[in-house]
Amino acid sequence: MTVEEQHAAPTEEGDRSLSVFALAAMVVGSMVGAGVFSLPRNFASGAGVVATVIAWVVAGVGMLMLVFVFQALATHRPDLDAGIFAYAKAGFGNYVGFFSAFGYWASACVGNVTYWVLIGSTLGSVLPAFGEGDTLLSVLVTSVMLWAFHLFVLRGTRDAAVLNTIVTVAKLVPILLFLIVGAIVGTHWDTFRLNLWGGAEPSAGELFAQVRSTMLITVFVFLGVEGATVYSRYARRREDIGRATISGFLGVLAVFALVTLVSFAALPAEDLRGLRQPSMAGVFGEIVGTWGTVLINVGLVVSVLGAYLAWTLMSSEVLYEAARQEDAPRFLTVVNRHGTPWMALLFTSGLIQVFLVVTMFSDDALTSMLELCSSLSLIPYFLTALYAVQYGLRRSEGGRLTRGQLTAAVVAVVYTVFLVIAAGPKYLLLSFLIYAPATVLYVIARRERRLQVFTRPEVVLCVIAVAGAIVALVGLVTGSITL
Repeated sequence: MTVEEQHAAPTEEGDRSLSVFALAAMVVGSMVGAGVFSLPRNFASGAGVVATVIAWVVAGVGMLMLVFVFQALATHRPDLDAGIFAYAKAGFGNYVGFFSAFGYWASACVGNVTYWVLIGSTLGSVLPAFGEGDTLLSVLVTSVMLWAFHLFVLRGTRDAAVLNTIVTVAKLVPILLFLIVGAIVGTHWDTFRLNLWGGAEPSAGELFAQVRSTMLITVFVFLGVEGATVYSRYARRREDIGRATISGFLGVLAVFALVTLVSFAALPAEDLRGLRQPSMAGVFGEIVGTWGTVLINVGLVVSVLGAYLAWTLMSSEVLYEAARQEDAPRFLTVVNRHGTPWMALLFTSGLIQVFLVVTMFSDDALTSMLELCSSLSLIPYFLTALYAVQYGLRRSEGGRLTRGQLTAAVVAVVYTVFLVIAAGPKYLLLSFLIYAPATVLYVIARRERRLQVFTRPEVVLCVIAVAGAIVALVGLVTGSITL
């Protein structure tokens, strides 16, 4: 989950010199982030080999359909260029558009929290006081790093070309080495067969439960998939971007799936579940020794810091753009002399700080933040797919979607609905705990522009959000909902 390549892309409108291979490499870079380093334990915690294969097939098809949706909308509605939340606003009104924008922003912020937790957990392998990134010392140290990055971004540092090169090598070389060495040296077929069903009795119900348990994890590692569509103007030929997107996406899917399968072939599921995060380091350490653990940890830290910088820039831009589109208060459009939207950046760093503190009260900080991040992203993805279906069925509008594009949109809607069901009520309620207070920003924005605050359907949506937030708060206080 990274977007650093977007900040390093060519800036000239007329530069169309990128080959299919170069475009595919950019697509790969936009999706391979910190999440891949935590896959072994996250999958072993709830699934076996069979369920894992099914989960990657489901995620691959679903996310590929979302890619097609983003491509289709970018082609048919180029006027909606304010971010993916613009589709929700165009299809379902201002308040829903605000929900989509805020959810996408909050998802990016919570995703950034996972980076700090991973760094804390990595340090914890050397200094036990850091625990798994959820101790007081870990939160204090990563908070200092958080605000150091905040000051760095305030200076308007956007030229990530050199950083991007370092980050790309740092994250891809260790992963590829893990796959190659792990497949050759670490494969034990008896262990692999033992892990087929995750220690459970084979049954359709158990298999579905295992697949369901992995869905939010797969969403997390594919976050940023919509970024693949931003490279189309750099292609030598228009059709190149479609080929690059599909080949790059399938390459990333193969890497993610192989990381989990190599891990299942290396260690029993119970051992994988006992690894500290980043669990890929633990697996590689078991295969080749201490140097393998060190290599993965170093690659992760460099990768995470680069990804964090890029996603912090993106997060503040999302909030800034929402304000510029009159869906958030005007003060969020304020920029400093370097052109950085500093108020939006302050809100971004502030929310990251809040959730860093929350990790100290979580049983599994990384998994909780990962699943909350994924859950928050589901609403923007679902609304985008639903808008594509709505737009495709409007016979009165010219240039509507082709039959294939409309089919992809329908499948994407079904997939995102399945994800919401798979996530369960817990994270949906926790999402409302974030959405409901954010409505205050929407009300301020509407009133300062002297616009009607809510339509009647929007009042109903607001009531539902507030009720969900109250239920979530009561659940957290009583312990019926835990992180």
